[in-house]
Amino acid sequence: MIGQLSDLDLRLIRVFLTVVQAGGISQAQTLLNVGQPTISTQLATLETRLGFRLCQRGRSGFQLTDKGRWFVEMSRELLRTVENFERQARNIGKQLVGTLDIGLIGHTPIAQNIRLSQAIRRFRERNEAVRFNIGIHAPRDLEERLLNGSIQIAIGYFWHRAPALDYTPLFIERQIAYCGHTHPLFPDAGQLAASDVSDHDWAWRSYALPASMPATPPHRTTAIADNMEAIALLIMSGHLGYLPQHFAEPYVSLGLMAPLNPSLFQYDVTFHLVCRKPRRLDEITRAFLADLKTTYLDTP
Repeated sequence: MIGQLSDLDLRLIRVFLTVVQAGGISQAQTLLNVGQPTISTQLATLETRLGFRLCQRGRSGFQLTDKGRWFVEMSRELLRTVENFERQARNIGKQLVGTLDIGLIGHTPIAQNIRLSQAIRRFRERNEAVRFNIGIHAPRDLEERLLNGSIQIAIGYFWHRAPALDYTPLFIERQIAYCGHTHPLFPDAGQLAASDVSDHDWAWRSYALPASMPATPPHRTTAIADNMEAIALLIMSGHLGYLPQHFAEPYVSLGLMAPLNPSLFQYDVTFHLVCRKPRRLDEITRAFLADLKTTYLDTP
């Protein structure tokens, strides 16, 4: 059983994880740039050090044991910790060292993504060694991730207000209802009235919607989705549905869909920058928020 970890143990663990990632010893040869006998010897050495078998290997194929599956997760966590330690040790002279986790919803307007990239560039000019982790999440997940600490900053739309979080308006997105080019309403799209669309099927969102969104009779909602690509697909399949105007523009320009009536079937969504209350923020988050807010003030 491994007592104190050595450099050899870490190398053997990395070999093992590479074999797992590749799906077998033969497949891992190219990734490791060594032959199959060497890899087999390294795995056997690691198993000897551990005192238990990690995987079955041979003509029957590669398969993890129960302890092997457990060891995979432990090893990945160990290497993440080691890499984080090494990075922080290398940058110990920096003023800001650590990780910043940011959550976004998908398909933010390009102009707003440019602003976010400008804020990151501004932050990079600081005396820092910060790793950015940026993830795309459903709107309903962002607040939960902020509250459990898995992200520090979120940009999206939020229909309720959690008392522990701070909400700053950033920009407004226009949502418009569309039909696909094969829909019977397509020839008259642009001038349709509420009575024209009431008897047609709609695609709806699976998450909470703003109070300003027009209500659709439940019996005409025949499909739901949690992302814009799925809504667009459903619209082109014959449903009516709302999409962000900027997201729908390429489909409209190709003649694949058309707005029902932008003056009637539309609503606005306010995007917010959300984080914990100021007194709960770490130094990295405070610094990035300052750069992000400065970017929005500097950009028309």
